[in-house]
Amino acid sequence: MKKLTLYIFLFWVATTQLSAQKNEADKNLIIEKRIEFLLENSEDTEEDYSTLFDRFLYFFDNPINLNNTNKQELQDLSLLNEIQINYLLEHIRLHGKLMALEELQSIEGFTLETILLIKPFVKISYITEQARLSWNELLNNGKHSYFIRYQQILEKQAGYAPIEDSLLALKPNSRYLGNKARLFTRYRYTYGNTLSIGITAEKDPGEEFLKGTQKNGFDFYSAHFFIRNRGKMKQLAIGDYQAQFGQGLTLWSGLAFGKGVDILLIKRNATGLLPYSSVDENRFLRGAGSSWQFNNIELTAFYSSKKIDANVQEPDTSFAVDQDVTTITSFQQSGFHRTPGEIADKNSVQRTDAGGHFAYKRRNLNIGTTIIHSTFNSNYKPNLSYYNQFNLDTNSLTNLGVDYNYVYRNINLFGETSHSLNAGFASINGAIMMLDPKLTFSVLHRNFQRNYRTLLSNAIAENTIPYNEQGLYLGIKSNPFKYFAITAYFDTYKFPWLKYQVNSPSEGSEYLVQLNYTPSKKLDMYVRVRERSKFRNTQTPENTILYPVEQNQINYRYDISYKVTDALKLKSRIELLQYKLGENEKNEKGVMLYQDVIYQSLKSPFTFTFRYTLFETDSYDSRIYAYENDVLYAFSIPAYYYRGSRSYLIIKYSGIRNVDFWFRIAQTFYNNQTEIGSGLDLINGNAKTEIKAQIRISF
Repeated sequence: MKKLTLYIFLFWVATTQLSAQKNEADKNLIIEKRIEFLLENSEDTEEDYSTLFDRFLYFFDNPINLNNTNKQELQDLSLLNEIQINYLLEHIRLHGKLMALEELQSIEGFTLETILLIKPFVKISYITEQARLSWNELLNNGKHSYFIRYQQILEKQAGYAPIEDSLLALKPNSRYLGNKARLFTRYRYTYGNTLSIGITAEKDPGEEFLKGTQKNGFDFYSAHFFIRNRGKMKQLAIGDYQAQFGQGLTLWSGLAFGKGVDILLIKRNATGLLPYSSVDENRFLRGAGSSWQFNNIELTAFYSSKKIDANVQEPDTSFAVDQDVTTITSFQQSGFHRTPGEIADKNSVQRTDAGGHFAYKRRNLNIGTTIIHSTFNSNYKPNLSYYNQFNLDTNSLTNLGVDYNYVYRNINLFGETSHSLNAGFASINGAIMMLDPKLTFSVLHRNFQRNYRTLLSNAIAENTIPYNEQGLYLGIKSNPFKYFAITAYFDTYKFPWLKYQVNSPSEGSEYLVQLNYTPSKKLDMYVRVRERSKFRNTQTPENTILYPVEQNQINYRYDISYKVTDALKLKSRIELLQYKLGENEKNEKGVMLYQDVIYQSLKSPFTFTFRYTLFETDSYDSRIYAYENDVLYAFSIPAYYYRGSRSYLIIKYSGIRNVDFWFRIAQTFYNNQTEIGSGLDLINGNAKTEIKAQIRISF
């Protein structure tokens, strides 16, 4: 009997361990697939997407109870549009609690594809009352996680080569002060989605550590305390945080997506205040903010004061004794502090932001007003040119915006209009229409005046900053037949004034068409065509004057993913590119193909991810981007150009309870280059190798 009991116990332990490994493996695959879908059109290799990963991790571990949820929580999931959310809540109000997840098929706007998409992040439960949580419960019974990551490039780079002291004294910015390592560490305590306390620190390659200018260790530190849903207090943020309101015109700090395969992403779903735990050293607020809910009224107030990097000129008192204020000539966004010149720009200006948001909210109608006032402790006098002469040129700026969101049956109307006081206006308005459960249509119009000024915004735009632009976007998604889905959009835009590298008013357009075929859970494939056209300055050898010509780029892609067994998954892609500049200036081509092999066995604590890529393009202009898998909370979207190959291998080990270890090695090899990079990052050779090692301890 004792032996039988022992065998049963050992079987239960083994089964529990295998189940935990399977859940963890499934979780990572689901989340990585969703993030890749959102990022596959991104060409921002420096963006930090860890906040997005946090969101999906939370909802996977804490599924939303659809019988006890609200509009804000479903919006935070970011997998359902406003119309679907409205239909779901109305169905529950009229017919009572859901009996099973399959009941969603009877709700207008929900297809089998939608249900499968949200299935890992939701649940059906009859327990709808939440326990009243004490502060003691919040602080003592949550989850702790600690990360530490090390990465570096193995090849020798010019910025780390030995140099004589006499030469370094003459050219102090010709070498990096620190070593090649990039170090990242993060501790975070969470209690569900209610409480978050954390601290994050990072050292970039070339920055000093525990010596010289960085005797306190890391170059960048960030900490936050965030709590939500405590009585009438909806959100409280202390330390570093983000603020997102409306459609991103007046105030939106942090991550937001642009045009892509998901046509619903043209609409911003603002979440108000959020904790900040990333390592982008610029796009966040530092101070405190709080949001309060009084029936249908929501009030938010925030304050931020932090030092930022900028190029400044000291005051010249030779002629006027009252000229005692430094002058800002430009802002630095890189976050690098590796040379004496970069360190001189570090924290050279104090920036203060204060404002608030007032909103009237009902289930199908939101109307809000946002105001933000920003000041610098130095005069801002940038080096103006013809194209940017309407940019901010004072040490203070006030923006006032009005946003709305209205859902009527199968139509969602939304928009925002913003005004830079003493400057210009900007407006963005759109609609999403579910004409049928298998047919969705979206439209977005934007009009940003050339003298609209903003410091913290992230609206849908062709330019990085929403100004000097007019555009109309049309998108459609259809499931005409079983297993098939078609997505397409067309965006046309013009720039009434000059812009960077374009010495005249110009226009452009972009379209994308994608056909998906998913006959089973094991097989998924799609084909895509994407074309972009705009203008760019050029010149001929006979003519030294820059003049704009049309720049056209077409991408053709075929992607297939196949699950061979429960443990083995294969993914392949081939992408072709055609690039043309002017009628007779440049006509280039590019090609890239890769093969992924992902192995996750329930019988082993190891997981392996391998990719091998071949590429060839005529120049950097015909480069091709592709999202890569990486260690948890790290992201890679490299550009492939010239001729060569790239491969990477990720090994994950989860054989120790509450401990996970990742190792990644990636190498790019060029067949037709003898140098890689430029300046202090220059590598004399045709190969570039990077390693990453990361450990996570959670309990």
